[in-house]
Amino acid sequence: MVRAPVKKQAVVKADGAERRPALAGQEASATGVSVTVLPPAERISLRGSDASRAALSKALGLTLPQTPKTSAAKGKRTALWLGPDEWLVIDEAGKDPLADCAKVSALHSAVGISHRNVAVAVAGPAAGATLNAGCPQDLSLAAFPVGACSRTVLGKAEIVLLRTAQDAFRVECWRSFSDYVFTFLQEAMRDAAA
Repeated sequence: MVRAPVKKQAVVKADGAERRPALAGQEASATGVSVTVLPPAERISLRGSDASRAALSKALGLTLPQTPKTSAAKGKRTALWLGPDEWLVIDEAGKDPLADCAKVSALHSAVGISHRNVAVAVAGPAAGATLNAGCPQDLSLAAFPVGACSRTVLGKAEIVLLRTAQDAFRVECWRSFSDYVFTFLQEAMRDAAA
């Protein structure tokens, strides 16, 4: 197992506060799996009724999924179904989905959570085994195909899990749990590679 040293990152100024991305530049790998902290992204927690879904979809430029455990993506923007009227919208290109939703007059709630969440990529043939060391979700391709997502747990931390490819996952966790989640995945990766 190799854990790369933390790379120095420029301070990000937001709302007058200085912030450093959590776990910036950290990565680890072992035979068959790698764990990498993903770059910052724009995120919103979105709530809306069936009546507002079409207007929100149009504003966001993608169709909000209606089926449990599914996601929808267009370009670098992804919407993950978390509940009957709830989605996590992630924009990896840095475009602000909160601003897009502000143009919608239909009743909804959109809250910016970009600084609350941190994302970690888990990839490789042993990615599923690494995650299953602390996640009870059935990660077989039949039960959790590419594009599937779920709010679940990893060890003692709540996460949102998205399967991005046959052997790759995106783990979204709260910033305050990011060190725990990364360290958990690093230890689980070592066991999965054995």
